[in-house]
Amino acid sequence: MELVNEIHSVSLFYVVILTIASFFVGIFGGFVGLALGTIRLPIMLLLGIPPEIAGGTNILVSSLASLSGTIRHVQAGRVRKDIVLAMGVPAVVGSMIGGFSSDSLPETFLLTAAGMLVAWQGIEFVAMSRGWLKSIVSPGISAFNEKFSRLQLALEGGIGLSVGFIGGAVGLILGSIRLPALIRILRVDPKIAAGSNLFIGFFMGVSGWFGHAIMGHVDYKLLLCMGSTAVLGSYIGAYLTGKASLNVLIATMGLVLFSVGILLIVSAYR
Repeated sequence: MELVNEIHSVSLFYVVILTIASFFVGIFGGFVGLALGTIRLPIMLLLGIPPEIAGGTNILVSSLASLSGTIRHVQAGRVRKDIVLAMGVPAVVGSMIGGFSSDSLPETFLLTAAGMLVAWQGIEFVAMSRGWLKSIVSPGISAFNEKFSRLQLALEGGIGLSVGFIGGAVGLILGSIRLPALIRILRVDPKIAAGSNLFIGFFMGVSGWFGHAIMGHVDYKLLLCMGSTAVLGSYIGAYLTGKASLNVLIATMGLVLFSVGILLIVSAYR
C-alpha cells in the first residue's frame, strides 16, 4: 500500500478539546487498568477526524498511557510476568498483523462484536460487585489463583492473539476485553489483572501502531498533545488503584466496561 503523504489537519480548538479529554480519560483508565482508547476514539471520530488517522493516532496514545500507568503498577507489585508472557506475546503478534490488515477488514462488524462483548462483561461485573451473581471464583471473591494450568494459559494466549488482531486493525488496544478474561479464566486479583493488563496494552499498542505508521495513518501533532496528557493522567489514576476496596474496584470496572461497550457499538455506525 502506498504511504499517505498528507497528514490530516486538526484545528487548534479540537486539539485542545482532545488534549483535555485525554487527560481525564487517562486518570480513569489508569485507575481501572485500561488504556480506554475506546473512549478517545469515538470522540476523535465525532470531531471529524478520518477513521484511519484516528485509529493510527489513538492506538499509540493508548500505548503511552499504558506505559505510564504500568510504571506505577510495577512499583506497587501489581504486574505478574507469567501473565504478561502468556497473554502479551500473542497480543503483540496479533496486533501487528491487524495493523497491517486495517484496510481490508469489516470495521463495523469488528467494533460491534467487541462492543457487545465488553458491554455484557460490564453488566456482569456490576452484578457481581452487588452480590447479584456468584463471585468470579469459589468459595469467595478473595480466593485468587497463584499458579495457572496449561489450559488456562493456552486460553489466555488465544484470547490475546484474537484481541490483538482485532484491536490492531481498528486502532484500539481493547484491554477491556482482556481484563475480564484475566479475572475469569486465570482467576487473579483484579488489582493484579489491572496492572498486568495495562502492561500488555503498552506493547500491543506499539506493535499495532507500527502497522498504521507504515501506511501513514498517524497525526503526530495530535499524538504529542494527547499522548502527553494521557501519560500524566494514567499515572495519577494508577496511584489511586491501591486506595480503593475490591468491590468498589470491580463495580467501577463494570461501569467502565459497559460504557466502553456502548461507545464501541455507537462508533461502529458513526
